[in-house]
Amino acid sequence: MTTIKTRSFKPTLFQTWLAGLGILIGIGVAGMVYILINGLETTNLTDLVPWGLWITIDLSSIALSAGAFLFCAAVYLIGIKELQPLARTAAYIGLIGYGMAMMCLLMDIGRPDRFWHGFVFWNVHSVLWEVTMCVGLYFTVLVLENLPNLARWEWLQNKLPKLAEKLEKMHHIAPYLAVAGLLLSMLHQSSLGATYGVLIARPIWYRPGLAALFIISAGAGGMSLTLLATWIVGKLQPGSHVREDLLDKVSRFLGWWLVGYLYLRFWDAFAMTYTHQPGREEGLSLLTNGPLAVNFWIGELLLGILVPLIILLNDRLRRMPFTRTLAYILIVGGVIAYRWDVNLVGQLIVQTPIQMKDSLLFTSYTPATIEIIVAVGIVSIGLMLFTLGAKYLRIVDHNSSPAVHHSPAD
Repeated sequence: MTTIKTRSFKPTLFQTWLAGLGILIGIGVAGMVYILINGLETTNLTDLVPWGLWITIDLSSIALSAGAFLFCAAVYLIGIKELQPLARTAAYIGLIGYGMAMMCLLMDIGRPDRFWHGFVFWNVHSVLWEVTMCVGLYFTVLVLENLPNLARWEWLQNKLPKLAEKLEKMHHIAPYLAVAGLLLSMLHQSSLGATYGVLIARPIWYRPGLAALFIISAGAGGMSLTLLATWIVGKLQPGSHVREDLLDKVSRFLGWWLVGYLYLRFWDAFAMTYTHQPGREEGLSLLTNGPLAVNFWIGELLLGILVPLIILLNDRLRRMPFTRTLAYILIVGGVIAYRWDVNLVGQLIVQTPIQMKDSLLFTSYTPATIEIIVAVGIVSIGLMLFTLGAKYLRIVDHNSSPAVHHSPAD
């Protein structure tokens, strides 16, 4: 008598990770469908607080995608060719980040069927219209920048070699895409801050420094996420190679970038003490002494700027993989904390139409369960796309960088 041996299926860590993300995505998509059917009244968003968790994710994902235009500009415009592997990784992260942002906006606008109105019915006096146009155009630029990454897919090379070859040749237009990406990204990164800064009805927001702070904070977050993703994939993905010397150089530059960010952030907050404008002092108090104080002092300033700044500017700490990676994580968290602070502090104080003593109203906001479910689903989609890109497109591999084409000015 012969016996048949059965093999027990033991999923790998990679398969388990994808399965977990798949479950979260499924739940998140179900939540999206529920909101699209039942409307925004199922959320905790109100007329007083219309921008909540989703807009914070939108602002954060766009900020953390800023590495795309920074590294691409450094490679193709400034000519720092050794950063090309990081530019490839940053461009892919940028594409995912902008995709996540658009998913959040699709849920938040209330009428997703009208998303195309901004592209057709131009309102050139609106900062939000400028943001809409730049985000849409820059997303197109990111798609074109990532076509050579798609050419690295082994299945495509085997099944459609001619298509893969054509996609690889898209590197020839990379310098032109870098110019377009730099202009569009800087325009809308600053305009995101200006969206808040031009709202005179919200005194805590009404200040010109927000446009500059949004660019500087986005640069810190974008570089950090690119470096963090590079290091993680280098450790977990077999066959990937990451140049430690390259990470060290960029990390030191990032440390000095944080110095500038801290300087501007300090004066932006300190300058708000020189006012008696109704709403501004109360808003600053909410930020520094109220419900946002822990997020501001601990999450944003101490952990988000000061601690990583010390780590990255200290040669010994910076060259230790654990502390350097910790610095990346803290910076990413700090940028998210900054976006949360800016987005909420202006909405928690509501001014009545007639200004008089005690005319300020205070409100609060806590995301509803359905908002959290959708948010987790959107983040899981981003993690899924990055995981698949790292596995099949080899977006992190400093040994297999395609040739860098020189710009016409070279």
